[in-house]
Amino acid sequence: METKKQPLFPTYQENIDYLHKHLGVEKSFDVIHLNLEYAGRKMSLFLIDGFAKDEILHFIMKFFAKLKPEDLDPDPLKKLLQTYVPYIELGNNHDLNKTVDLVLGGPIALVVEGIDEIIMIDARTYPVRAPAEPDLERVVRGSRDGYVETIVFNTALTRRRVRDKTLRMEYLQIGRRSKTDICLCYIEDIADMSRVKKLKESLEKIDTDGLPMAEKTIEEFISGRHWNPYPTVRYTERPDTASAHLYEGHILIIIDGSPSVMITPATYWHHLQHAEEYRQKPLVGAYLRLIRFIAVIASIFILPLYYLFSTDQTLLPPNLDFIGPADMGTIPLIAQFLIAEIGLDMLRMAALHTPSSLVTALGLVAAVLLGQVAVQIGLFSNEVVLYLAIAAIGTFATPSYELSLANRLVRMFLLIVTASFGLVGYVLGITGWILYLVRMKSYEIAYLWPLLPFSYRAFRDVFVRTPIPLKNRRPTFLNPQDPDK
Repeated sequence: METKKQPLFPTYQENIDYLHKHLGVEKSFDVIHLNLEYAGRKMSLFLIDGFAKDEILHFIMKFFAKLKPEDLDPDPLKKLLQTYVPYIELGNNHDLNKTVDLVLGGPIALVVEGIDEIIMIDARTYPVRAPAEPDLERVVRGSRDGYVETIVFNTALTRRRVRDKTLRMEYLQIGRRSKTDICLCYIEDIADMSRVKKLKESLEKIDTDGLPMAEKTIEEFISGRHWNPYPTVRYTERPDTASAHLYEGHILIIIDGSPSVMITPATYWHHLQHAEEYRQKPLVGAYLRLIRFIAVIASIFILPLYYLFSTDQTLLPPNLDFIGPADMGTIPLIAQFLIAEIGLDMLRMAALHTPSSLVTALGLVAAVLLGQVAVQIGLFSNEVVLYLAIAAIGTFATPSYELSLANRLVRMFLLIVTASFGLVGYVLGITGWILYLVRMKSYEIAYLWPLLPFSYRAFRDVFVRTPIPLKNRRPTFLNPQDPDK
């Protein structure tokens, strides 16, 4: 929803009073209004304390102090913009409400008596941390910079790696009250422009007060299926990962206030990729990818499969009859698994809220209580702890945090249906899960592509880390304008 336009009033004082009132100058200590007079004209500066660069303002005011009335004749607006305001990022508008929105975003408004336009000086600066390597996407070798919470820094980090003349950064604002800055980033000569247009239209249709959770709020608005646990976009905090997807034809959504950049569209297999695979030799990268796939598969299926074999020994061949607990414990096996699953999630949440200096102590307490003591008193069997640990390792080995949480829910679902209906429940549960993924789409793209629908070349690239010199075609599902790399 666009803000209603308010043209400038005929007199200088009316404009000052309007901005003074709607910016809440006297109600908010950080909104500053400076009454000035230079070159025989009244001037006013409106700015937010903490957003404006003090040294730039000081320099401009010293420059203005040297002006004489005749210096601004015959066209004071043109003289100021082109000659006497020594700054790069300048603009002007005649909408008071737009001026209010801009000032709250950081730029400085300069109102000059006798000029029917407001001069905007974009001399803003935001509190920002250093571009450090993201915790969730660490690599042994490679760049150590990562996205931060400031959109301009993030676009600069991206453009540093993509010096393509057709790289486009389209600016949007979302939120009636928050006016959150959004950047739609894509390479115009590669990306499917019809998909860019649809995504932009979806973003512009978002009608809400603000984006309190930034990228997660946007995903919930544009992804469609609200109760779907699986992520339909990929998140990254690495500029090199984002740039690699741009070259393939993906579209990035960069949100001010968030270090996570959204990559659209994204299939199930995109969430299983990691930069470390491409920072090693192709054979080593292929091995790492294979291990990661095995870990993810184990995190989903090993617990319900173990439960099935433990409760129905007839399903096991004679040489595997050792599978299953010798002592079932004091409570049913399914209850042991569910209690342990909930306990792991409680531990994970406790670790998030625990100061880093105490995390080690928390781990020791968890190991003693959930492991040694629980087994000794008969609450858990040794095998339950073992297989739960394997499933947990597979969960932590999943590159995408969002995908690991979704897979955890699937694992608990399979445990419950297996406990309820045995082998039939296990088979039907897996079948239902696969059908659910088959029906899913990520921005009109099949979620399981290239498995379903099948594409041999792309399917090979998913499961085998192909050497970069041989990977000379862009993914066909993105419908790139330039299919060759």
